[in-house]
Amino acid sequence: MANAIDLSNATLSELPIGAPNYDRRSVGVGIAHIGAGHFHRAHQAAYIDVLLQQGLAHDWGICGVGVMPADWTMRDVLRGQDGLYTLILENPDGSRDAQVIGSIIDYRYAPDDPESALEVLAAPATRIISLTITEGGYRDADGPAFALISQALDRRRRRGIASPTIVSCDNIENNGQVARRTVLASAERVDPELAEWVAQHTRFPNSMVDRITPATTLEMAAEVRRDFGINDRWPVVAEPFSAWVVEDDFADGRPPLEQAGVLMVDDVRPYELMKLRMLNAGHQCLAYFAHLCDFHFVHEAARDPLFAEFLISYFDREAIPTLPPVPGIDLHEYGRTLVERFANPAVRDTVARLCAYSSDRIPKWLYPVICDNLANDGPVALAAAAVASWARYAEGTDEWGKPYEVVDQLADSLIPIARSQHQHPTAFIEITAVFCDLAHQPRFVEAYRWALESLHHKGARATLEALVR
Repeated sequence: MANAIDLSNATLSELPIGAPNYDRRSVGVGIAHIGAGHFHRAHQAAYIDVLLQQGLAHDWGICGVGVMPADWTMRDVLRGQDGLYTLILENPDGSRDAQVIGSIIDYRYAPDDPESALEVLAAPATRIISLTITEGGYRDADGPAFALISQALDRRRRRGIASPTIVSCDNIENNGQVARRTVLASAERVDPELAEWVAQHTRFPNSMVDRITPATTLEMAAEVRRDFGINDRWPVVAEPFSAWVVEDDFADGRPPLEQAGVLMVDDVRPYELMKLRMLNAGHQCLAYFAHLCDFHFVHEAARDPLFAEFLISYFDREAIPTLPPVPGIDLHEYGRTLVERFANPAVRDTVARLCAYSSDRIPKWLYPVICDNLANDGPVALAAAAVASWARYAEGTDEWGKPYEVVDQLADSLIPIARSQHQHPTAFIEITAVFCDLAHQPRFVEAYRWALESLHHKGARATLEALVR
């Protein structure tokens, strides 16, 4: 659109779609968020925007904090657009809802200006530090996110400023406790007294987050310009469904999140396990088979009756029996809702996104289901087949011999091991850093070897047919 409007504070009153109805200049920073990527902007920032629209959160604006070199793009976009961006919700019927989100009111880029990032994290007004740094970001207490957090906490301690609440919004079981362990390890390296102070004063509530949010593409930006008349260099597209469950354990106050639809609970664990073992593990069950069958988009595979049947079978037979009751949720109905969400053609989530960084994802999402079922004499055939599909995918060539890139931090070691499994069928599951002792569990090994052999000799689709029928 030739006369599309550039996003900025100055153009808010001219925008043709919903936009902040509050004075953004009067909003103070109460939350510093490390990793303000597409998921954060579709999820947490959208919830805070709802509160701001209701006049309930003027002390709880968000300052994004970038810690990775690649975050320079987000820095430039958000600074150029005064922190504003467009959130597009893609409905299953093909309609779209668009809203400009205004809750990110500042952005600091630590690689260029670590002092500026430290000061916002250490400021008395910043009472929550939240994180979306991916599952692998919690492995290293010396990593950039945790090094920055521990330095900021040390400043707060020395200045007599109250400790904040640190809220992990990543897809990890017991994510609050994982964040606590990593922060404490990082703090211990700075000063043992700091670690003691953190252990005593800082809160790390567990949380569960849920909204399917594909990565932004240039095409999405072009569609926002064409369909809504807005120049937005980095819009966000998501499904309409959104959920956020948070343990109500905060060190120094919080926004009234329940007024925006957040479920504040004493125990997140049932909701967290449901999401990790069904939605996240379900994505892994679908992803590699879908790639091997030459599907490029998630909805294409989920709309195939064979894939839908495989997912429902995994949910009903293997995932749900490992779960405790979840207050207010019918788990079997939730599984069917997940298949409908995966099948939403408007979201255009890619199979490639689900296949990436599997060595971080499979151990956290699918491995616990397998372990619980092995311990309780439950079935493991479908989860074992999903692992086998990853092993087959990791060979880096499809069923027609065409090569593709395997995106994983362990790719250099995974690929040659996967290619050796024609001669040594259990080579892949002998990677103890990923699978612990699964290669020594006879029931799992039998199911895994059957699926891998079928994938090699009959192909992905025939393997799925045999599994469900």
